[in-house]
Amino acid sequence: MQFDLKHGQHVADLGAGFGFYSLEAARLVGPSGRVFAIEVQKDLLDRLKNTASHEGLHNVEVVWGDIETVGGTRLRDASVDRVIISNTLFQVEARPHCIAEVVRILKSGGKLLLIDWSDDSSVSGPKAVQLISKSDARALSEQGGLVFEKEITAGAHHYGLIFKKS
Repeated sequence: MQFDLKHGQHVADLGAGFGFYSLEAARLVGPSGRVFAIEVQKDLLDRLKNTASHEGLHNVEVVWGDIETVGGTRLRDASVDRVIISNTLFQVEARPHCIAEVVRILKSGGKLLLIDWSDDSSVSGPKAVQLISKSDARALSEQGGLVFEKEITAGAHHYGLIFKKS
């Protein structure tokens, strides 16, 4: 996998939504790992909790939290190995605070996988005015203290960037 998830790691999925990445991460980190699915919409958390339980993924912890506030995820400082933000950053108003929260919760050497929309040609994608460009996302993350590691393939209408915390 391009993001190098391993058994036993702790992962935070910020803006988890329906939990696509949370559930897949839970499978990859195994029962000794943990996935924190952070979401502000409680109904989505309830649905994700039920799906994880139904699939026997008991290593998923749903957390009602605000990813736009430092401390809003309710996770401890330097407590996770990996952070995933997928199809979420374009919706975030306080983007620098979101990146500061990523830096706060990541362990030294931990990584962020940032996936977002590259265009508005998809029926389900955001409007052009909402998009955050790949270069702006990279600059935001680097200004927040993360080190760009690589770009990954993320589909026809998305870009994927991986950053590391020093």
